[in-house]
Amino acid sequence: MINFSPYRDIEFADRKHIRKIQESLLQKHARYCAENSPFYNRLLEKAGVSVDDMTLERLTDIPLTSKEDIGTDNDAFIAAPSERIVDIVFSSGTTGVPTKIAYTEHDLRRLAYNERQSLESTGIGSTDRVLLTCTMDRCFVAGLAYFLGTRSIGAAAVRNGHGTLESHTEIIRRIVPTVVIGVPSFLLKLAVHLDASGIDPVGSSVQKLICIGEPVRGSDLQPLPLGRKLKEIWDADVYSTYASSETVSTFCECTEENGGHLHPELAVVEILDEGGQKVETGETGEVVLTPLAVEGMPLLRFRTGDISFLIEEACACGRRSIRLGPILTRKKQMIKLKGTTLYPQSIALALEEIPVVKEHFLEVSSDNTLSDAVTVHVAVSDSDWDAGRIAELLQSRLRVKPRVIIEPLDVIHNQIFSPRYRKPMRFIDRRES
Repeated sequence: MINFSPYRDIEFADRKHIRKIQESLLQKHARYCAENSPFYNRLLEKAGVSVDDMTLERLTDIPLTSKEDIGTDNDAFIAAPSERIVDIVFSSGTTGVPTKIAYTEHDLRRLAYNERQSLESTGIGSTDRVLLTCTMDRCFVAGLAYFLGTRSIGAAAVRNGHGTLESHTEIIRRIVPTVVIGVPSFLLKLAVHLDASGIDPVGSSVQKLICIGEPVRGSDLQPLPLGRKLKEIWDADVYSTYASSETVSTFCECTEENGGHLHPELAVVEILDEGGQKVETGETGEVVLTPLAVEGMPLLRFRTGDISFLIEEACACGRRSIRLGPILTRKKQMIKLKGTTLYPQSIALALEEIPVVKEHFLEVSSDNTLSDAVTVHVAVSDSDWDAGRIAELLQSRLRVKPRVIIEPLDVIHNQIFSPRYRKPMRFIDRRES
């Protein structure tokens, strides 16, 4: 087990020192995987890769690990004996069948350290009261992670989880939290409900919003319409954070709100193109992570399926660690519509520029081998607007015209915020592949 305390300020060190520490931890991690993980023992032997004196450059010798690999041979990834496994969760299943992930006591301490580093970078301290609107149940790790991180800082955690708007409103009225952690679209709904209940979000106790699960910034690091709405309606600082259940590692914005900081003692990040080759810094590609010092289910070169880019220049906050840009899309969500390639976020951004569109989700199914069938479900605030008018506006922005269906707001909400899902579901993929 590794004591992370000596590394708390490593992000402020010079790049040479960061690299030295990261490479030392990578060597230990690769050796642990080879000796204790049945999957990596077989994979490394088959690939002819020796982990002796592993370096950051030689890391690319190791074959990539996919979500499908974990799903196909889940138990072979467990590297700790059953008596040391203390917590079992499942991945969210956003792009496939949820897979089992096992944590040891060390992994949970690592998780707490990870979230403490992240939350402290946003300015959260021991005097804060943090309202958690993400669940700790249903084998979901996010709520537990933020709870452990909040406790580690010494701040007060209010674990209301997936409570109702009414229950969150009452907590804000009585407990006066200074921070709220949750999914951006839900935080927007909560602000509207507060206002309707006689509590002005701008004048409330909430000073910071930690946003999970949905993007609030674009590729230029500027707020998306959703991020701008949150900032305006709450008059609070809005921070974005990115993580996954499999990697137990977080990229969180600091007070500069300029990209998510990598904790170099916890992970190595790569950005790869379609052919699995590294791209130049600043270019977009798939995020590939090697989470360091994990015991229960360690991974090497894990393909997240998420698309982003790296930022290498030092941050104004003083940290010199690499930063990750916003998650721009997921590889599996790529759409081919009438000869044009696009992603759900492009359609969402176009819809957010239409003031009458109050809510939306996207449904994609197989049409033929050359095109997908795309249906955009929307709720509008003006009955004079019809589906054809919205489709024309989308075509002017996207160059292709998807099918548009107008439905009541409650129908749209029931689909997006269904209790079947642990996150808002705005992309429904019905394609056979």
